[in-house]
Amino acid sequence: MLSDTLQAELQRYAIGPKLRELRRAKKMGLVELGEHSGLSPAMLSKIERGQLFPTLPTLTRIALVFGVGLEHFFAQGVDRHVVSITRRGQRVRLPNEPGLAQPSYIFESLDFPAVDRKIDCYLAEFPEHAQRTKPHRHDGAELLFVVEGELRLEVEGQTFTLHEGDSAYFASDLPHSYGGQAKSAKVVVVTVAEASRRPRPAIRA
Repeated sequence: MLSDTLQAELQRYAIGPKLRELRRAKKMGLVELGEHSGLSPAMLSKIERGQLFPTLPTLTRIALVFGVGLEHFFAQGVDRHVVSITRRGQRVRLPNEPGLAQPSYIFESLDFPAVDRKIDCYLAEFPEHAQRTKPHRHDGAELLFVVEGELRLEVEGQTFTLHEGDSAYFASDLPHSYGGQAKSAKVVVVTVAEASRRPRPAIRA
């Protein structure tokens, strides 16, 4: 249990209100945020109301969803990074859902230190025969590029098998999921919060 001194110091940063502001700016409910972060809506609600102070790994998961750095919650008036370098050994490495003995994939943020990012970029590793992720959706668009191996992608009920060197672009507000293929895969995943307003093309293999 945190001491009164520590609680007072953490309250000064107003982590809960900052989280609520980010969530509302994205028009995202607690349940949806829970699906993206792997955290329970009840826990997220307690954080927003200042009843629970998140650990750094928990806050990192939340920050990754919104494309901000941890400094967003702890600093005022942070200068924008014109160039942000993420060294290989400095990347944050997390399972797609916390607490799973065999996660569907492990992902690393490729641009985590950058502030006010326009895109989010990850390196995801999918083990062979890993359990398929639950279908999910989010605003914007998504691009996958298979660096090595094989990835099975499902978008709005259509299934595609991507091989090394293949890529896929799709509107991410469509239900989509990955995994379940016979081979392992290493995939670069790029997401954009707001998709183009052009008419959405049909998906083609």
